[in-house]
Amino acid sequence: MLEPSGEVLGLLPLTLSEPRVALQRARAVLAGAPSPLDASVARQAAGIVLRDFGDSREAVRELRVARRLARAAGSRPREADVCATLGIALVMSGRTAQGRAVLDEAVELAEGVAVGRILMRRGSGLLTLGEHDAALVDLDRAVRILHSAADELWEPRARTARAFTLLALGGVDRARTDLGRAEVLLDRGGQRLESARARQNRGVVAFRAGDLPAALDCLDDAGERFAALGIVDVDLRLDRTHVLLAAGLPAEAMIVADDTLAHLDGIGGTVARRAELLLAGAAAALAADDPQAARQRAAEAASIFSGQRRPWWRAHARLVELRARHGAGESTAPLLRSARRCAAALERCGSAESGTAHLLAGRVALELGRADVGRRHLSVAAQGRLRGPAASRAVGWLAVAMAADADGDARRLAHACGRGLRAVDELRGSMRSSELRAHVTVHGAELAAIAQRHALRRGSARQLLRWSERWRGSALVAPPVRPPADPAMGADLAALREITSRLDGPHPDGPGAAALRREQRRLEAAIRARAMRAAGTGPGDAGRIDVDALLAELGPDRMVVLVDVDGRLHALVCGAGRVRRFDVGPTATATREVEFARSGLRRVRRRPDAVLAQLGAAADGLARSLLGQARQHLGDGAVVVVPPGILHAVPWALLPELRTRAVDVAPSAAAWLRARRAPPAPSGRVVLIHGPGLPSAAGEVAELALGHPGATVLGGGDATAAAALAALDGADLAHVAAHGTFRADSPLFSSLSLDDGPLTVHDLEQLGRAPRLLLLPSCDSALLSPAGADELLGLTSSLLPLGTVGMVAGVVPVDDAATRPLMTALHRHLREGHRLAEALRRARAGAGDDPVAVATGWSFVSMGAG
Repeated sequence: MLEPSGEVLGLLPLTLSEPRVALQRARAVLAGAPSPLDASVARQAAGIVLRDFGDSREAVRELRVARRLARAAGSRPREADVCATLGIALVMSGRTAQGRAVLDEAVELAEGVAVGRILMRRGSGLLTLGEHDAALVDLDRAVRILHSAADELWEPRARTARAFTLLALGGVDRARTDLGRAEVLLDRGGQRLESARARQNRGVVAFRAGDLPAALDCLDDAGERFAALGIVDVDLRLDRTHVLLAAGLPAEAMIVADDTLAHLDGIGGTVARRAELLLAGAAAALAADDPQAARQRAAEAASIFSGQRRPWWRAHARLVELRARHGAGESTAPLLRSARRCAAALERCGSAESGTAHLLAGRVALELGRADVGRRHLSVAAQGRLRGPAASRAVGWLAVAMAADADGDARRLAHACGRGLRAVDELRGSMRSSELRAHVTVHGAELAAIAQRHALRRGSARQLLRWSERWRGSALVAPPVRPPADPAMGADLAALREITSRLDGPHPDGPGAAALRREQRRLEAAIRARAMRAAGTGPGDAGRIDVDALLAELGPDRMVVLVDVDGRLHALVCGAGRVRRFDVGPTATATREVEFARSGLRRVRRRPDAVLAQLGAAADGLARSLLGQARQHLGDGAVVVVPPGILHAVPWALLPELRTRAVDVAPSAAAWLRARRAPPAPSGRVVLIHGPGLPSAAGEVAELALGHPGATVLGGGDATAAAALAALDGADLAHVAAHGTFRADSPLFSSLSLDDGPLTVHDLEQLGRAPRLLLLPSCDSALLSPAGADELLGLTSSLLPLGTVGMVAGVVPVDDAATRPLMTALHRHLREGHRLAEALRRARAGAGDDPVAVATGWSFVSMGAG
């Protein structure tokens, strides 16, 4: 038998461990005068590297030459091996008919253990085409042959391909077993690239099982390994797109998909991967509420899949296209027929997405008044409610809820919505990251909306309260244990503070600034990724409210829970032993009035008397748009307001009915009730901190310290992040007078400026117990970013799960000079024993008639139940 020379024997294994080195050595061999056999090996090695780097055109060219050289050398085994590689490259480039024919030829040429290796590659090609049953036949046979031959390189490859085939057919446990065995064999053989791929594949299995933090951990690790090898891996980016989409981050998923498409187009990458990226981008666009972009991308992907004869993939692209049409408002008989055909196609392919297609068909049928057809499809979609990952089960329960809603079956509807939301709670509880916990709530938004609409139709204010609470603020559940210490996270946060301080210094655009900004972005990405990888501690008990206990705790006071249902605001007034509902009006009207009021408060320092008069004149309209007739039923006591996320930054003291009351703002009724019953901090410690750059802050803190003997005072150089966090942990009362920065683009990097740089939300989340009461007299400190279904992210929201029961913060930039006497009075009233909201009311009442002082008082809100 002809054998390649020693010079080229190691080239093929090297393509998967050191691909760039392999390509360089292959070029060196070809630059000499190799024999046809050696030249065939070198050409094949070059083709493999070029294929994996995404240059499919050049890869196919090299492999065709390699096949001709193998024939010229008269080596049947060599020709069989090259044909297998060429067949895969052709399939990946979209020439599926040619690729299948070449793969069949390779199987006919092979003998002995080579049959297993080539069956593995043909099975992988069939997997790419979505022909999973046929792929499984080839791969089962390949694993048997390669295991018997103790082939520790090709057996893990075959097991990996089989694992993905099993995943597509729903066999998660078997896939996990195959990948675990493959990783052991690859690590033993020192295959660096394939070991990185095995780590990536573990992430895919974790994703399919619904464990998003583990998926992100594996994908991040694989990405670092690929980067060390100098590889930009398209498959890894595609997997990341799917995980980000499942995590409720569709905008980020679209960015990854689009960036990867641009990279692929730039290097002439494979048409097969391009179509898959288009499909991932379409799904992300649909989740981001851009049905037009989703439809366009999905249609292009479906067209490519059709040309490649990939029915499994085409059916999935078609489903996204149909969902986009429905999302754009189409609900027609042709759409129903297409959805039914798509569901049948997905069932033939054995896809788990067939349930989503049946859900779409059922939804459209109900909208067209074809209840019997709708029930049949929803019944099929409901079969997924008892198996699979949490998000899939939520879809199944949504189908049950929709059918029950159509039938008017209140009992079944309530059961289905409750079970579906419990599944999303399970998904949320698997994550420690507050950002992910907030964003994944989108998976239950429709279940909550169905339940709220049903409560409205029944006219039950208590039910509307319960269902609104079941979903509102669910990301704010306190984790039962402190996050484990992460030295790497701490080091990255310290480095970020150092770099940000340098960029905020006197020469932000000086030499090296561009490099510092790049490092700042890198550190932020690393910190965010590390937070997202942290595993959760369980779903907790958020959103379950005992209405009678709430009413008893309120006593003579009132709570107004504002609920947005289908763009219309409803006010639930709780108190005096009952819950009453008032239809307020369009939510859009309220948001416009709020923005006008906030704009006025921002402008009051420029034209104090005129702007204050305008605000006073507009206050009645603001109250009407936010409370409607509910403002006539507020009693005579204190008021707690629970607004939807979109109305979190309202200057409530501006409303005439609330101006002279103690007003608390809470993220949910349940959160307020928990905070109200929280025991006082055992330490009794007071912490006073002032940051740099605020001329009045040092004097403000010094004055406050006179009223708090023994308080911990930090400032003037010793208000570092480490010192501040140590002091804040477990404090009873904390006052932080520092510049605040709200980051709408990345709310968990919102910060307070300290002597050694910004103290971010990521820093604060390392606290074991946040201060019981916290005063933040900085600009925009109460601003939060809406996320998920109705969640909020930012400085103040991060502290509620960690033990803070009350905060005072500003909803707009405030005047420093006017803030100082307000804060001094606030502290005095707290020392007198008043609750936080009452202390703020009294401090505000003592501001006198100065328009700037009055507007400054209106600009602060009391949050929680302090």
